[in-house]
Amino acid sequence: MEKKRDPSTFNFDEKPHVMIIEARFYDDIADALLNGAKAVLERAGATYEVYTVPGALEIPAAIVYAVKSLDFDAVRRRFEGYVALGCVLKGGTNHDEIVGMQSAQGLQQVALQHTLAIGNGILTCNTKDQALERADTARLDRGGAAAEACLRMIELKRHFRLSAKRRWVAR
Repeated sequence: MEKKRDPSTFNFDEKPHVMIIEARFYDDIADALLNGAKAVLERAGATYEVYTVPGALEIPAAIVYAVKSLDFDAVRRRFEGYVALGCVLKGGTNHDEIVGMQSAQGLQQVALQHTLAIGNGILTCNTKDQALERADTARLDRGGAAAEACLRMIELKRHFRLSAKRRWVAR
């Protein structure tokens, strides 16, 4: 199991603004994932906005919408990172494999194409019990882990000076 870093040890001169995209196909799992992600972001001092999509396959498109929206509204606040949250459970067909693989590939493609900091918290599990264990903030806390991955990637982008200068105006 990977070693977690206390989110309060992130040292941001300017607090990052993060987009959380959640697929609420399973409400109890989605709630736990979201609680974990929000707790980590809040401890790190980050601000965030939460958006909901129907399923895991729609998460990469939602991120692209946010990125492309800057082409039309240049004064909107830019997200510096993205946290993808969702759950894909094994079913009677291979549909779960397709959804899990395509959503992961979509996130990776978007991250590479647009140089984005993305934390992937889309669970792919055989059973609902496995998913609940992974989502539970007192157990494996994969929502929190996704938020932490996002923050670490924001740190790395800032280190390489890949973060855009702030250019938004509060409305």
